[in-house]
Amino acid sequence: MPKENVRPHILIIYTGGTIGMIEDIETKVLKPFDFSHLIDNVPKIKMLNYDIENIQFNPPIDSSNMNPVHWRQIAHAIESNYDSYDGFVILHGTDTMAYTASALSFMLENLNKPVIITGSQLPIGEVRTDGEENLITALQVAAHTDSKGEAMVREVAILFENHLLRGNRSSKVSADNFNAFLSNNYPDLANIGLDINFNETVLYRTTNNRPLMVHNNMDPNVLILTLFPGITKEILQHQLSTPGIKGVVMRTFGAGNSPSDQQFTSTIAEAVNRGVVIVNVTQCSTGSVNSNLYDTGDALAKAGVISGNDITCEAAITKLMYLFGMGMSPKQVKKYMQYSICGEMTINN
Repeated sequence: MPKENVRPHILIIYTGGTIGMIEDIETKVLKPFDFSHLIDNVPKIKMLNYDIENIQFNPPIDSSNMNPVHWRQIAHAIESNYDSYDGFVILHGTDTMAYTASALSFMLENLNKPVIITGSQLPIGEVRTDGEENLITALQVAAHTDSKGEAMVREVAILFENHLLRGNRSSKVSADNFNAFLSNNYPDLANIGLDINFNETVLYRTTNNRPLMVHNNMDPNVLILTLFPGITKEILQHQLSTPGIKGVVMRTFGAGNSPSDQQFTSTIAEAVNRGVVIVNVTQCSTGSVNSNLYDTGDALAKAGVISGNDITCEAAITKLMYLFGMGMSPKQVKKYMQYSICGEMTINN
């Protein structure tokens, strides 16, 4: 039976970012927002009739400084409070938001509650801020239930302006527009206008009822290599010979193409033979890798590079961190990079 007369209990986790800035009345300088006075500064929240609590990073960080240590802090905060709240809203800077959303989607195995990440392009203290609307809408999404009284969203999602997006399908596409994020290869989870209309057929659902399991180990010994016309064998060798490197996301041209000369492909094959896992991800914002479409893509496949299908670069690099962090061998990582673990790419498992 649906829950009745129960106020949603939501936890806000403030990590930092533009949304958490407010102007000091005396100095006119932007300073971190004190979320212990959230209702005083965003009075509209009272209209939601929710029980809202918050925890904060101390000190708050710029999202450009975000790293796996901070991801562990966020995941630990969710794990420690998982049974006490109906949903979680993470306030985060926009620059690395898609990386954090992707990382958390892998780290929070069996997630069955909403984890909604949001932020803003203007500080919450500005007159024209998008922060207030994003925060309130994120809280509404985190509190929303279906006809059975269960959480509507049960995954890590990004809420920005009028888009609710799967976290591990999202990328930041604008430095100055309010609609800063898009999910080009996967539909929006909800359309947000006068109402919040959920696209229930594309919402992620776990296939089991197991308890939340948090994976804290993210191996940072990975890198992103972007190809460009004229890239030399020496540059390629230098990148692929980085000490300790285990995995590489190779951003290729078009449908997964690269230079096909023998020196280039032999350098790739040598790295693969040393145990480096190389994942082929297109530089295009929309579309998928199809290694069999052209000879230039087929050459990479024959050298041992695996297809990333339509996975985002952010999801590919954090997925490599996650799999190597699980202690998997290169062979195992190559296997699971070709499986969709939590809806991060389109593939038939």
